[in-house]
Amino acid sequence: MKNIAIIGAGMAGIAAARTLLKAGHKVTVFEKSLSTSGRMATRSTLLGNFDHGAQYFTVRDFRFELAIQSVPGTQELIKPWSVTSVRVLDAHGSVLEAARPPKEPHFVAKPGMSALVEHWSKPLSAKQLLLGTQVTSLQIDPKVKTRWLLKTSSRSGKLQDHAGFDQVIMAIPAPQVLELLKHSNPKVLESGFAQELQKVEMGPCWTLMIAFPQASQPGLAHLGPQWNAAKSTHHRIAWLSRESSKPARGRIERWTIQANTKWSSEHLSDEPARVTAKLLKGFSELTGIYAEPGRTELHRWMYAQTLKPLGKPYLWDAQLGLGTCGDWHIGHRVEDAFVSGLSLALVM
Repeated sequence: MKNIAIIGAGMAGIAAARTLLKAGHKVTVFEKSLSTSGRMATRSTLLGNFDHGAQYFTVRDFRFELAIQSVPGTQELIKPWSVTSVRVLDAHGSVLEAARPPKEPHFVAKPGMSALVEHWSKPLSAKQLLLGTQVTSLQIDPKVKTRWLLKTSSRSGKLQDHAGFDQVIMAIPAPQVLELLKHSNPKVLESGFAQELQKVEMGPCWTLMIAFPQASQPGLAHLGPQWNAAKSTHHRIAWLSRESSKPARGRIERWTIQANTKWSSEHLSDEPARVTAKLLKGFSELTGIYAEPGRTELHRWMYAQTLKPLGKPYLWDAQLGLGTCGDWHIGHRVEDAFVSGLSLALVM
C-alpha cells in the first residue's frame, strides 16, 4: 500500500482517487476551492443554478461509459439535454450554419454539472478530501528522503506541512503545475518532467451568468430566440446557452455566456463591470434580448481551453514518484479528464 497525494479535485483527480482507493492505497486529495468538480463547476443562486464551466458531456470512451453504468446512483444523476443540435451564429445573431442532425447525445448532471464529480467523490472521507487547502510547495520529506512533503495554505491563512507521501499526482492545469514546481524541490525542474509541460497551451475564458426573473410569467415561455444553445463567430462570444432548458434546472430564464479565448486574453485584466457590460452587449446582439437582467454574475477561468494538448494521457516519473493528469493531456472534454485520471492511476 502506498500513501498518495492528489492535488486537484476535478474529474481527473477524483477519477484517479477512486481507482487508487479501490486498489487499496491510502489517498489524500487537496483542493484549493471549497468544493469538488474543477471546471465542471455549478454556481448556485437564489434564481437557479448556472453551469459556468463545462456545459455538457459526451460519452464516447467505453471506460467512461462503464463508470457511468457501474457506479451506483450515477445513471439517476445524469440526463440527456435535448439541445443536441447546436446552431452556429454569425456576429449579428443570424444563423451561419444550420443545426446538424444529432450524432450523439449531450448529457448534463442534475441539478448541476458539479453533481457528477461530487457524487463520485463520496468514497473519500473528510480526512481524505481536504477542501479549501492549496498546495504551495512540494519538498523532500526531511524524515524519509524517498517521500514527499506538501506545504499547504488554507483560506484563513493557516500554513501546514503534510508529510510521508510516496507519490504525488497533480490533477491541475499545466500552467499551475509549472508554477507549483517553481516553488518546489529544484530536482523536479531539472528533470525532463517540467519540459514536457511547457509544450501545453491553455487559454482563459470570461463567463457571464444572467437571469431574467421577469420572464417567469403565465403565458410567457421564455425570452428571445427559439433555440437554447449556440456557438458564435461574434468577436467576443463563443458560446451561449439557456440554462433553464436543461433538465431539473428550474423555470426562471437564465443564460450562460462564454467569451472566446482571444477576447478573454485581450481583456484578462479588465474590471469586472466593464467585462459584464461588453458581454451583455454581445448577448443582446446575438439573441435580440435587450431586457435588463435581474441578476448578473461573472467568473474568470484562467485556464479554460486546451489550445495545444500534451498528446498523451498522463505524465508519470516513477523515479520521482510524480505524475500529472487532466483533460489537457489529450483534449478538452469531460471524458478526456476521466480517461487521463484513470490511466495514470492504473500505471501507478
